Amino acid sequence: MTEWYPATSPITLPAFADSAAESEEGRVTVVGGGNWGTTFAKVVADGGRDVTLAVRRPDMRDEINEAHRNTHYLPGINLPERIRATCDAVEAVRDADYVFLSVPAQSARENLEEIKHAVKPGAAIVSLMKGVERSTGKRMSEVVAEAGGLSADRIAVASGPNIALEIAREEPTAIVVASTSQELAVEVAQIARNSYLRSFVNNDVIGTEFGGVLKNLIAIAIGISDGVGFGENTKASIMTRGLAEITDFAVAMGASRDTMMGLAGLGDLIATCMSPLSRNFTAGRLLGQGYSYQDVNSRMEQTAEGLRSVNSILVLARERQVPMPIVQQIAHVLEGKMRPIDLAPHLATDNEIPLGE
Repeated sequence: MTEWYPATSPITLPAFADSAAESEEGRVTVVGGGNWGTTFAKVVADGGRDVTLAVRRPDMRDEINEAHRNTHYLPGINLPERIRATCDAVEAVRDADYVFLSVPAQSARENLEEIKHAVKPGAAIVSLMKGVERSTGKRMSEVVAEAGGLSADRIAVASGPNIALEIAREEPTAIVVASTSQELAVEVAQIARNSYLRSFVNNDVIGTEFGGVLKNLIAIAIGISDGVGFGENTKASIMTRGLAEITDFAVAMGASRDTMMGLAGLGDLIATCMSPLSRNFTAGRLLGQGYSYQDVNSRMEQTAEGLRSVNSILVLARERQVPMPIVQQIAHVLEGKMRPIDLAPHLATDNEIPLGE
C-alpha cells in the first residue's frame, strides 16, 4: 500500500491563519453532542470556521447556544460562539459539505439512515467513531459507505490520542486523518487543525480505524489490572504484548504495520491506557474492582466502545486465525469465566518461550 504521507509524518499545509481563511466556503456539521463531538466542534471553530452541532436534547442545545457551555459532557469548558447547536440533524446536514459523525458505533447505521437523504451530492462524511458494528463486524467507514450510500473517495476517518476533555482544555495533541482520496484527506486535515491540534494524513483507512478500535480492548485489560491492584510492571507488560497482539490483527485485516506504530495505533494506545479520563480504562477498572459487566454498563454515563467490540473482534480474529489471547481473557472476564485477578500478561501468551521479547 503506497502512502502519500507516512502516518508519522506531518501533512504539508499553508500557514494556519491562511488555511482557515482560504477554506471558509466549506460548511461543517458535527452530528453528536457527546464529549468528543462537542470537543471536535470546538476544534473546528477554534480553527476559524462556523460549525453546526446536532444534539439530541433541547436543554443541551439551549445551553450551547445561550451560555456556550455543554456542562454535562465538558464541565468548565467555554465553547466558541461560532458553534450553533440544533436538535434537527436532518436540517443540520442539508447544506453541509463535511459531515463529521460522532455517535456511538452501535447506533451509527441508525443515524445514517435518518440523515442520508439530506446529505447533498458531493458532501463528505468523516467518522470520528472508534468501534465496530457488533451485528456485522464492519468498521465505521464500511457502515458509512453501506448505510450512507457514499463512495470511498467521499469518506474519511479521524483518529489518534484523543482524550476529549484534554483537547477541550486546549492541551496540545495531534490526530490522523485517513481516506482513500488524498484530496479529501487533506481537506479534512485543514478543517481539523488549529493552534493546539496538529493533523497528519495517510491512506491507510483500515489501520487508522482498527487502531482506534483495538486500543480500547487493551485499555480495558489495563483498567482491570489497575482495579485489582496490580502495579506498573503488569500494566507495561500487558500494554507491550497488547500492542503486538493488536498489530498482528490489524495487519491481517489489511492495515499497514507502520500505522499501528504511529499516532493512530501506539499513540492512541498509550493515551487510552494511561488516562483516568478514558472510558474504556474506567470500565476495566470497575471490572477489576468486582463489578459485573451489567453493573459496569449501568454505571457508565457514556459508552465504552471496547466492551461492545470484544466479541466482534474475536470473531474476525478466528476467521483469520490470528491469536488474541489478551482479548480472549477480557471476554472471559466479561462472561464471568475468569476472575479479574487472574488476568495477567504471562497467562496471555502461549507456552513457548518468546524469542527477542
